[in-house]
Amino acid sequence: MPDGSPEVTQGGRQAAPALRLDRVSKRFGAVVANDEVSFAVARGSVHALLGENGAGKSTLMNLVFGLLHPDQGTIEVGGEPVTIAGPREARERGIGMVHQHFKLVGDMTVLENIVLSQGGMGLVGLELGPLRERLTDLSSRFNLEVDPEATIEALSVGQQQRVEILKLLVGGAEILILDEPTAVLTPAEWSGLAAILRRLVAEGRTVVFISHKLGEIFDVADRCTVLRDGAVVGTREIAGTDKAELARLMVGRDVALRVEREHLPAGEEILAVEGLRVAAGARDAVAEISFTVHAGEVLGVAGVDGNGQAELVEALSGNRRFDGSVRLLGERLAPGSKTAHDPRIGVIPEDRHRDGVALELSVADNLMMRRFDQPGFARFGFRRQAAVREHSRRLIEEFGIRTPSPAQPLGRLSGGNQQKVVLARELDRGPRLLIAAQPTRGLDIGAMEFVYGRIAEFKRSGGATLLISTELEEVMSLSDRIAVMVGGRFVAILDNAEATLDRVGSLMAGVEERAAA
Repeated sequence: MPDGSPEVTQGGRQAAPALRLDRVSKRFGAVVANDEVSFAVARGSVHALLGENGAGKSTLMNLVFGLLHPDQGTIEVGGEPVTIAGPREARERGIGMVHQHFKLVGDMTVLENIVLSQGGMGLVGLELGPLRERLTDLSSRFNLEVDPEATIEALSVGQQQRVEILKLLVGGAEILILDEPTAVLTPAEWSGLAAILRRLVAEGRTVVFISHKLGEIFDVADRCTVLRDGAVVGTREIAGTDKAELARLMVGRDVALRVEREHLPAGEEILAVEGLRVAAGARDAVAEISFTVHAGEVLGVAGVDGNGQAELVEALSGNRRFDGSVRLLGERLAPGSKTAHDPRIGVIPEDRHRDGVALELSVADNLMMRRFDQPGFARFGFRRQAAVREHSRRLIEEFGIRTPSPAQPLGRLSGGNQQKVVLARELDRGPRLLIAAQPTRGLDIGAMEFVYGRIAEFKRSGGATLLISTELEEVMSLSDRIAVMVGGRFVAILDNAEATLDRVGSLMAGVEERAAA
């Protein structure tokens, strides 16, 4: 039996697992995405698939769902070896998948989206009564309440995810694959999803839960298979392991799972924002917010994605016009003034591929983006190549950037190493203010540990950090004060000592605000 096969019995006999993979491999040219992967998923359980980004988790489940086809190995469903030609055949065999990016039509209703998911190409004249009844029954049974007549765009992200799960249940899915399902959920929405998953397995469904977040796995999973570099490095019963062991399996070494936040006395005022307003069409994406950030302080901004965080960063980094006052070290910044060449400010952008790096250029070129015209690196319009190479080699060593050479195109590096290039470039200039927007988005636990360490080091050096993140635990572990952003406004700014997970989560969901009103 392959490693990780569950010991399940029915009537004294070993029952076939809901899903089994035996030495499954997938290659893309010279890249081995999955390397002889073997494990089994017990029927009526939540089986987590854990690994760093790029470990091969999503590729593996795309093989199970028929979006890709294995180069070798066997996939069994209910004990029967199968060849899954495509998603339609996967659904016929009772396999459904909720992707990271939802597959919903925004201007159509919940019911209409359900119809489309079942192969209904036209809605005119279609008898919707029986389908509506089935939808209502499943919603009630699994606590997936959602209005069948509501349009998708009118629903919250958590409700949209419920619709995705309902699509699978209406289609008769017995095995549900959820690919990184919590990226855009509030803590309350995650609690709701966890309860739904427990209800599903209680009624005999099987869930494969793809994640790189250890906390979530311990909330819901029964067993966990860990992938590293495309291969299985272990399968564990959740009741018999801990976060430290799983993190060690993921990364191949011991990992610091929490940052010990150092409390430092607040120094001079570095950034002062008063009455900031950022327009987005006919509405205000950022509406009259005021705050300060001091030397030796991390001010964290918590909130569900899409509540004005991106526009706030764009305004402060000079990429969007604003109304109000922004002062850096007492000097007022003009609206729309570019800060890219201001050595007092370092920016880690939310989307590093769009705003932070040039993937087709070399590592050295990306490290030089803020310094290309400085006297030490250029003369009479020509680059001083020896100085550029030495500068790049120093930063590559100091920041642990894994690259064969400074000439390597950045796009060939992992996401974690690309982010290290951004950090190295921004921090090397000695800024007084660091604007860190989603600094660990898309990073695995090892790269996250490195980023946290650099932010803590910058704080100790007297730097002021504005941290914007949708990862609530990240904000709470790093920040001295926490601003909760909802609908473009700061609904509260809390000291870390008074910012409990429940309170910040309630503020993010608007619960405390509604109660006060």
